[in-house]
Amino acid sequence: MDISRRNLILGAGGTAALVGIGGAWRVTRMPERANAPWTLDKTAPSDVRLDAFRHAILAPNPHNRQPWLIQMEGNDSAILTCDLTRRLPETDPFDRQITIGFGTFIELASIAAAQRGFRIDVTPFPEGAPELRLDKRPVAHLRFVPDSNIERDPLFSAIAKRHTNRNIYETTTLSAQESAILQTDGAQIGVNPALLAQMRSITVDAISREMMTHRAHMESVRLMRIGHHEVDATPDGLALTGPMIEATRLLGITTRESIADPKSSSFKIGLDGLRESYGSVPAVLWITSPSNARADQLEAGRLYARTHLRATDMGLAMHPMSQSLQEYPEMAPYFAAIHTLLGVTGENRIQMLARVGRAPNVAAAPRWPLETHMKT
Repeated sequence: MDISRRNLILGAGGTAALVGIGGAWRVTRMPERANAPWTLDKTAPSDVRLDAFRHAILAPNPHNRQPWLIQMEGNDSAILTCDLTRRLPETDPFDRQITIGFGTFIELASIAAAQRGFRIDVTPFPEGAPELRLDKRPVAHLRFVPDSNIERDPLFSAIAKRHTNRNIYETTTLSAQESAILQTDGAQIGVNPALLAQMRSITVDAISREMMTHRAHMESVRLMRIGHHEVDATPDGLALTGPMIEATRLLGITTRESIADPKSSSFKIGLDGLRESYGSVPAVLWITSPSNARADQLEAGRLYARTHLRATDMGLAMHPMSQSLQEYPEMAPYFAAIHTLLGVTGENRIQMLARVGRAPNVAAAPRWPLETHMKT
């Protein structure tokens, strides 16, 4: 769902930086404030809503924008609205992906509430669903209802372990059992070599086109947080951290200007790295809805969240490859190609596309603390 530049490769200059910069802490320190929400206090808040929402803010969401605003209502409800400053007008011009990100939030909240013996009754867009773009109207009304019959969800334990993994994946594909488990909630899995070869061609071309489309690429560049200081100060967007990033940042090698410039070595090597990453697809997962209505987008987000938690529970990595599903003009050929390849026709719509497999573990993405999402 979000497009990371975390796997930029910065070449020999970065190696020199590691040797030449004194004070190892300056190049090895990782964000602290930005990672704190992932460490969930074992003493849960007495208000089940706050308990559910502290888990929900760990949900996957496009470009890690975390657009969720929460207004508590009475003793048992909450209203979700969108922080309109956190949309992605270039790559998500109709806020489809942002809406899916609200679905992932709702699903994680529901799983956490069930752990406390509550179900959440969800009313999508109670004041009407906006068509072209989200507005100030509620995305959802959530009512927390005690339910003695609700079952604790076994996926609860995977919430704080789930991370989007953008590394290069191993070539080993999924077993039949793993594929079956991932399809439990309605996602579809493809492992056929011929299908995967065509899939890789489309997804690699799509990410390349996005980087070569200046306004789309600049949307990502503006959201990059370079080094632990920037990540801690603004824990959303695309975090670039680690010793190599810290060293080359201090040397002035890794800058937004160099990453934005198609003529620079940072840009070219970064593009090569992304092509390699997007080309490592041992299995593909997709989620289809019967239409592109807002309620369908929310439901797709809920399904994606559950499926990603199932992957995490099995020790599998997962990474959205959303470019070919985006609605800006340059993506139209890839949008058509991916729907044709997967046999999705008519009003049906692919809402999520991801690769699944095995890859080295990754760190958690930064998060704003829950209190920053609360409206008073």
